[in-house]
Amino acid sequence: MKNISIYSLITLLLFCSPSHAENKKEWNKHKSRHFLIYYDEAPLDFVESVAEMAERYYNEITKTLGFTRYKGWTWDDRAKIYIYNDQEHYVQNSRMMHWSSGTASTRAKIIRTFPAAHGFFDSTLPHELGHIILREFVGFKARLPQWFEEGVAMYVEIAKRWGANEDVKKAIEEGRFIPLSQLTHTRLTSRSDKDLIDLYYAESASVIYYLIEELGEYRFVQFCRKLEKGGPFDWALESSYVRFKTVEDLNEAWVNYLTK
Repeated sequence: MKNISIYSLITLLLFCSPSHAENKKEWNKHKSRHFLIYYDEAPLDFVESVAEMAERYYNEITKTLGFTRYKGWTWDDRAKIYIYNDQEHYVQNSRMMHWSSGTASTRAKIIRTFPAAHGFFDSTLPHELGHIILREFVGFKARLPQWFEEGVAMYVEIAKRWGANEDVKKAIEEGRFIPLSQLTHTRLTSRSDKDLIDLYYAESASVIYYLIEELGEYRFVQFCRKLEKGGPFDWALESSYVRFKTVEDLNEAWVNYLTK
């Protein structure tokens, strides 16, 4: 998967704050309703496109996830997007690996990237916003499996949402399917096998698709509200869906949905 550099680092970035370099540097600033775009030498038309697409995705993602009534990002609470000049500039200042093309710090509501980042508008931007919006809604006390967080972020990427079910069906047929209980303990790194990486994200997106599209947006929102209280994941699941007392129950229903 081309974007593993982004996705596999999310766990490490949940509680990051702005870097020392960002605090010291004199950035140009572009404002929109929900975002502050910081840039150095990036072309202004690119910066304006980033602001336009970020606003569009912000509205689409909150609506898609059913989070339209939660606290919005305005004035001093706007999210920040730092656009570095190029990949080298980005890697040096954000302290990311050389193959990284974008990162999100969910607590600080910050996205860092550069103009030539692969798939920035179609993949990186909605994915990272998905991470931030989810965590803003459920809070930081919520105990979430990584597949749940990644699934939501993948689900808001339209292309990833529609293709996931077929990939998981194929994995079931070929005996490669990873049950959710096992997926919860799967940790991806830059050395992970590409097939494992692809399947991990396909399954994550597919199960979120099942929860939202098949079982309903209302229940999904209620589920997230239960997660906000900080209780166990299985407790929030059972409280919201009744017939799912454990992740294993969800796994069984999801697999039946895919195969029937």
